[in-house]
Amino acid sequence: MSEHEIILRRLFNQQIAESKFKKPAEIVNWLVAMQSQEWAMAKWAIGLRLPGSTDADIEDAFNNGDILRTHIMRPTWHFVTPADIRWLLALTAPRVNAFNTPYYRKMELDTKIFKRADTIFTKMLQGGKQLNRLLLKEALEKNKIKTNDLRFMLLLMRAELDGLVCSGARVNKQFTYALLEERVPATKSFHRTEALAELVKRYFITRGPATVQDFAWWSGLTVRDAKEGLTMNKSLFDSEKINGVEFFFNPVSIDLKKNTQLTFLLPDYDEYGISYKNRSIIFDPRNKMGNETRTKHVIIIDGKAGGAWERSRNRKGVNTFLFSSLNKTKLAAVNKAIKKYSLFFV
Repeated sequence: MSEHEIILRRLFNQQIAESKFKKPAEIVNWLVAMQSQEWAMAKWAIGLRLPGSTDADIEDAFNNGDILRTHIMRPTWHFVTPADIRWLLALTAPRVNAFNTPYYRKMELDTKIFKRADTIFTKMLQGGKQLNRLLLKEALEKNKIKTNDLRFMLLLMRAELDGLVCSGARVNKQFTYALLEERVPATKSFHRTEALAELVKRYFITRGPATVQDFAWWSGLTVRDAKEGLTMNKSLFDSEKINGVEFFFNPVSIDLKKNTQLTFLLPDYDEYGISYKNRSIIFDPRNKMGNETRTKHVIIIDGKAGGAWERSRNRKGVNTFLFSSLNKTKLAAVNKAIKKYSLFFV
């Protein structure tokens, strides 16, 4: 398998080359979890995979609770669906809490304080209420729980990891929180081995070809977990060593069509890059982003980083910074990508 085939398979599996889905929640469900701390770019990450969609479509899906946003891996925000949030939290939250433990200790947060905060969050949110961070912060302070420095965000994150709260709708462009039990219908629980098998299966189907190290990076779990999950799914995947590195993938055929999308404006923290520990196949280290481009977003051309982009100052267009000159065909593909991005944010 060549690097080019790895790129093509990833683009198809991630629903970028072409998409078989029509709704935002279907994209999120397919990818299991999508990193989402940069709000505008997180919405564009879904739009990139959903031809004809707009920013408003993703906002509506989020506000309706079709997709949720919570801390679930590594530890940062991810989009997930109501169907997946509980079993994912049960599987990954212990690892995130272990990562956070030094910060809990530094902020003098212990089990007693977490329980007190959770009681207050529950009292404030029960009955279907959806409240913004300021109101929740004021409630903690009123009950003599300090919210200085990182304490407030760690308290909220712990409540998310414990499955107590999740995202509510946005109100006046502010994020709100809701009780997970009230916002998300009951779902089937998984034993840990079932959850691990499910996550590994869906990761390699949607991100492959990939390595066990890639999965461990993306999920926050261990290489041992990755190997165990692959063993439980061994009938689904083939493997191939490239330069001594073993890649696992679902051996489905891919079909390049005239309108296949291989060139696009990559969102920040998009799964096309963030899903892999080693990104040298996509981001050629020979293409150095200098002072002019290093703070910009990345342009993907034929599956590889080919330059950088940013919104123009008047917010009505896109400025590009290419690593090299392009032929007419590739330049047309870049212009098409810019148009698609611009139409998304109409």
